[in-house]
Amino acid sequence: MTKGDPVAATATCSECGAEFDVPEQLRERYPGWTPTRCRDCHASGRSGRPRGARRSTTRRGAAEGQLTPDEVLETFTDGPLSGVFTDGSADPNPGPGGWGAVYVRDDEIIDQAHGHDPDTTNNRMELTALIAGYDLVPEGEVTTVYSDSNYCVKMINEWADVWARNNWRRKAGPVKNLDLVQALYERARARPELTLRWIRAHDGSRWNEYADALSVAYRRDRRR
Repeated sequence: MTKGDPVAATATCSECGAEFDVPEQLRERYPGWTPTRCRDCHASGRSGRPRGARRSTTRRGAAEGQLTPDEVLETFTDGPLSGVFTDGSADPNPGPGGWGAVYVRDDEIIDQAHGHDPDTTNNRMELTALIAGYDLVPEGEVTTVYSDSNYCVKMINEWADVWARNNWRRKAGPVKNLDLVQALYERARARPELTLRWIRAHDGSRWNEYADALSVAYRRDRRR
């Protein structure tokens, strides 16, 4: 982009891969500049780690999808031990992607699911994983659904009610991935016993790392 070109109303975070809105005042104040990180990643420091902190080799392997689900269970012990954990990504974004969801209770797997799409985006895979995660829990069971996509969590917990009242339109224009957003929103409204909560990515949380390993299973399958 050359100096003076109009700045897009949305951008993709280089750290977490989420699409985010670029405020109009920033677009007017800094013509030709596009932010590379969303507000959450910018506020928490790069990838949610303290500045200057180094990621261990084990966590780097998990972050790059090198660990299988069984290897994750042998490696990680931290984090919540009950709930639904979901993850999704595309590499590159857009490009081939996958999603994974696991329902655990007291550190034991109750159910799990995963899948892939040959041409998709990070956000579509995150939303697909959440939809599958909600469906893993029998009706009436109280638990927490975790996602490391702050964008998707805020979308359902904070923004979707307003969008629904406005006939599924935002001030910035149509809602992206509307088919998946509506499907997840309907599940969230129908399942008040389930609480959707954000969890930090790749911080050693056992079952979030497991969901990540499920979501990139398609990559390991391609290498065989």
